[in-house]
Amino acid sequence: MSENDTSGWLARLRAGLARSSSRLAQGIGALFTRRTLDEAALEDLEDLLITADIGVSTSARLVESLRTSRLGKDVTPEEIRAALADEIARILEPVAKPLVFDSTKKPHVVLVVGVNGAGKTTTIGKIAKSLKDQGLGVVMAAGDTFRAAAVEQLQVWGKRTDCPVMARAIGSDAAGVAFDALKLATARKDDVLLIDTAGRLHNRTELMAELEKISRVLKKLVPDAPHTTLLVLDATTGQNAHQQVDIFKQMVHVDGIAMTKLDGTAKGGVVVSIAEKHGIPVHFAGVGESAEDLRPFSARDYARGLMGLPAEEED
Repeated sequence: MSENDTSGWLARLRAGLARSSSRLAQGIGALFTRRTLDEAALEDLEDLLITADIGVSTSARLVESLRTSRLGKDVTPEEIRAALADEIARILEPVAKPLVFDSTKKPHVVLVVGVNGAGKTTTIGKIAKSLKDQGLGVVMAAGDTFRAAAVEQLQVWGKRTDCPVMARAIGSDAAGVAFDALKLATARKDDVLLIDTAGRLHNRTELMAELEKISRVLKKLVPDAPHTTLLVLDATTGQNAHQQVDIFKQMVHVDGIAMTKLDGTAKGGVVVSIAEKHGIPVHFAGVGESAEDLRPFSARDYARGLMGLPAEEED
């Protein structure tokens, strides 16, 4: 990524997190104007962090780090935000891992799961665009065969990215779509196969059976497929995202997370609590509609953006 691309992305990330960061910055500013860091202030801060969907246990950890280092000292809002950003980055760093596509797999198979409306189909299209821009061959499979809109949306991304899209009639067997897509990608010696799936949680048993069937059918052609199962989470759901992680972990082995719609919520802190509780790699952060608005997740950039601080190279 060029320097201009990087600075442009950081600006979009900060803008995308503005709803979350402005609430935190205003709250911290109100709490710590000419104030000594005492127990009452820490209690108020913990409440503020919880309202930003950072979560109860994670908020307690952040407050404890401040209690240890700054209790009884005069502090400014900027010092508090910087200290919190450092501690949040420490929480996020173990899970901030880019999705690495194995070049020895032709193709590397990515099964994309998540509830309806989380942004699975759009995320697949954005990943495909990024991979094509890198010169890689990509096939997409329209495995959400219950929603015509999902199939049509993926076909639009296929035209936009010049990637083949394997699709069948609405109501077709999703495993069959995935199998045909894998045959196509293998024959073409493509680098990556991205498989969309349904996300109907109202009947988990059916969805689990479908995901198991897709995996079983893929293994007939490629024994170690899928190579990555990517869970797409919508940040606007806040703490409900934890429940989605729990549900999908029961169904499949979740290898990584893409967090979408961070620009549409004041609940951006949920990424921090998910990182601490589940320890699943966070591969992508999404802050907008365009393909350039989905990028590999960076712990420090995210932490500073969440606290409304400039990227470190801008300091």
